[in-house]
Amino acid sequence: MDVEGRLVDASNVTLFCTIELDGVSGHVVYKPVSGEKPLWDFPDGTLAGREVATAMVQEASQLGAIPPTVLRDGPFGPGMVQLWIETGDDDVVEVLAPADLPEDWKIVLHAHDRNGEPAVLAHADHPGMRELAVLDIVVNNTDRKGGHLLPGTDGRVYGVDHGICLHTEPKLRTVLWGWVGERLPEESVEKLRGLRSELDGALGKALAEHLTGFEIRALADRTDLLLAEGVFPQPTEEWRAVPWPLL
Repeated sequence: MDVEGRLVDASNVTLFCTIELDGVSGHVVYKPVSGEKPLWDFPDGTLAGREVATAMVQEASQLGAIPPTVLRDGPFGPGMVQLWIETGDDDVVEVLAPADLPEDWKIVLHAHDRNGEPAVLAHADHPGMRELAVLDIVVNNTDRKGGHLLPGTDGRVYGVDHGICLHTEPKLRTVLWGWVGERLPEESVEKLRGLRSELDGALGKALAEHLTGFEIRALADRTDLLLAEGVFPQPTEEWRAVPWPLL
């Protein structure tokens, strides 16, 4: 794995690299543990480990899409390595004037821009994004910005940047609130049931490499609650429900 550059907008060290094996090459994002800034409210484990754990949950449940993600050694020590996704030109989350809102988009909130003109935060009603919203609920994603949703050239929307997920306390902070109160799709319910079963088996054991026992238990409890309620939850006033910046 060879480092080609650094993504300077990231809050922790994030490197753009090339990989090659048996004549096949590609690009990846590499986030070494040595480049992480400690967070007072995430004292256990590593951000890299949480990214990998979230990808493990996604792979086991098949809720939404996360690029292939592993924990491996690199030029600056162990870190999270994730396949680089080539994106298309379409945005899937935007702040728009109400008149410019696409007909099939979901409104998250109403606001005013710096000139006092009305604006809305909205996102596409994409089935892959809807499943990522379900995934975010169970992994307790506290930083789902619009820029963390990548519309791939293959038609899928990929979720990235999951370093601050899987806390024991409720911290869901996301731009994907457009389905509040709607019933969960039956396909998502079936995937949640499969995830819950896996958490009592091999997946739960594998996650112990990256998470505490309390965090794994909280993940199972959130899955149970979502299955019991069967609807997309609404934000509460106990914490800020959207990240900043939004995009």
